Amino acid sequence: MPLYTCTTAQGTLTTETKAALATEITRIHAEINDVPLAYVNIVFPELPRDNVFVGGTPGTPLLVNGWVRRGHPQESTSRLALELAAAVSRIAQVDPETVLVVIQDSPARSAVEGGRLLPEPGRESEWTGAHGKQ
Repeated sequence: MPLYTCTTAQGTLTTETKAALATEITRIHAEINDVPLAYVNIVFPELPRDNVFVGGTPGTPLLVNGWVRRGHPQESTSRLALELAAAVSRIAQVDPETVLVVIQDSPARSAVEGGRLLPEPGRESEWTGAHGKQ
């Protein structure tokens, strides 16, 4: 259900680091939002280094954009962003100043997975979606 896009400049992250980040992002999201691990989707687009800028100059930020269903308590979303930022910095071994985490939300009914509208937070047991998710 949630979708995390971790955008970096090419060559910033190794395959092993991506796998470790995916594992930890999944764990943190599932724990805070009380959903099965199988619900969490993560992608790692890499941009050419000459296409990534910070403050108008070339840079190598690690940008994590997460989409979640609206309805989770704000304190949980703030905790999610803080824990993700700390984990990304630690696992990728980058300065926390180069990590940006943004959590965006929209109504569950605005997204479809496995051909079905997503359930509202807390109503996952009523839904069976893609990949055998329940």
